Amino acid sequence: QAQLVESGGGSVQAGGSLRLSCAASGFDASAFCMGWFRQAPGKEREWVARISRLYGDTFYADSVKGRFTISLDNTKSVLYLQMNSLKADDTAMYYCAVGRPSDSWRRSCPIDYFNSWGQGTQVTVSS
Repeated sequence: QAQLVESGGGSVQAGGSLRLSCAASGFDASAFCMGWFRQAPGKEREWVARISRLYGDTFYADSVKGRFTISLDNTKSVLYLQMNSLKADDTAMYYCAVGRPSDSWRRSCPIDYFNSWGQGTQVTVSS
């Protein structure tokens, strides 16, 4: 069972930047995907970005495309989310997650396969 610890959240003004980190340990061989999700108060959790550990392919939600960048340091098992041009709508608890897809899906990492979560780190953007 993977253990995921997020850090790097905080409060910033609109237009600012933050970099989130997720330190991962205890990976099993099937954990081929990693990603970031977020949940704002009163809203459902939504996917933000994901990356294939095997192929390096990255995917972004339309709401963050061009502003956020997901990256992975495989040697250190640390996942990052660089967030630029932050907006008030980005305010949420951000969660790191691991996905365990079957063989056919290890490149695209569909969000349905994400099933392990960290405790989250809060991001607050003031306008």
